[in-house]
Amino acid sequence: MASFGHGTRRHPRTRGRTWSRSGPDRATLGIIGAICAVAGFFVLGIVLGPVAMVCGWLAMGRSWAGSRSAPALIALVLGAIDTLLALILLAGATGSGYGML
Repeated sequence: MASFGHGTRRHPRTRGRTWSRSGPDRATLGIIGAICAVAGFFVLGIVLGPVAMVCGWLAMGRSWAGSRSAPALIALVLGAIDTLLALILLAGATGSGYGML
C-alpha cells in the first residue's frame, strides 16, 4: 500500500531529480568555443567570435573565480580577438579609400 509523503522517496525538487543531464557539459562547450574561435579567423569572424566568447564563458561556469579549463579560456580570448579584428575590418571597409588593412 502506498504511503503518501512517508516513503523512502526523496523530495521531488532536490538537485538529483531536477538536474538536466541532456545539455552539453563544460568541457564540450570549451572545445566547441575554441573551434569556433579558430575558424572565425578564416571565415565569418563577426559571427563566430561572439559564439566562441559565449561558449567559453559558459564553459568557465559564468565566473572568473575557481578553476578554469584551458579550452574555455582560449575560446574566450581568441573569440574577443576575432570579434575585434572583424569589427576593425568592417570599419575599414566602410570608409572611403582602400581600407585599413
